[in-house]
Amino acid sequence: MMMIASHNLSAIILAAGKGTRMKSDLPKVVHPVGGRPMVRAVVDACRDVGVNRVVAIVGYKQELVRDALKDDHCEFAVQAEQLGTGHAVMCAADAFANDQAGDVFVLCGDGPLIRPKTLAVMLDRHRSTGAAATLATAVLDDATGYGRIDRDEQGRFRAIVEQKNCTPEQLKIREVNPSYYVFRAADLFAALKHVKRNPVSNEYYVTDVPELLLNEGKRVEVIEAVPPEDVLSINTLEDLAKVDGIYRGRAAK
Repeated sequence: MMMIASHNLSAIILAAGKGTRMKSDLPKVVHPVGGRPMVRAVVDACRDVGVNRVVAIVGYKQELVRDALKDDHCEFAVQAEQLGTGHAVMCAADAFANDQAGDVFVLCGDGPLIRPKTLAVMLDRHRSTGAAATLATAVLDDATGYGRIDRDEQGRFRAIVEQKNCTPEQLKIREVNPSYYVFRAADLFAALKHVKRNPVSNEYYVTDVPELLLNEGKRVEVIEAVPPEDVLSINTLEDLAKVDGIYRGRAAK
């Protein structure tokens, strides 16, 4: 266990998607890694750093996700329509309506290689700097497909730029956004109200929130803390098998 100060520390785990490329009727996050639904590994990492409240965002075949997490003391919020990550997080607003005093991780339920150590490093930076938002990033040899971390001349965060919006210069950036966030809860839910639909996808993205907070004069921290191996995406059954092998190898150690 890597428990650290847990005062008002929550997590929102995005677990509403189907994962169409998995060629399965199961929600992606209930596919097994290490012999159990992959989303449980994300919950475990949160608990290990002292998260005292986990809200899972459910949608597609939500009863299967609820059942997968029945022993993990999670709460649930429903995303009935898939309108992007920002919309998913906003679906948890009611759950936090009377409690926005602390910090909240926002994480994806399909990232079972997440390490408690990474979350602890993020949280320490977040709290020690008084940030409104802190992102943990990864540096990849091949950043294709990922949002790039755009920093200014001083190395401070400027924006997350999705690949399709990158300039030729930004496409050379190897520091990417693997979707590890911690926010002051009140700042997160206030900023989400100002996220606009993406004109291309017609969805709302949580990646817009850090830049919105920055524009309000709030502090946004970026820390390169995610090992490249942990960023492996699970989009196909082949990906699932690879991640399962890595997960089991770690468990054996």
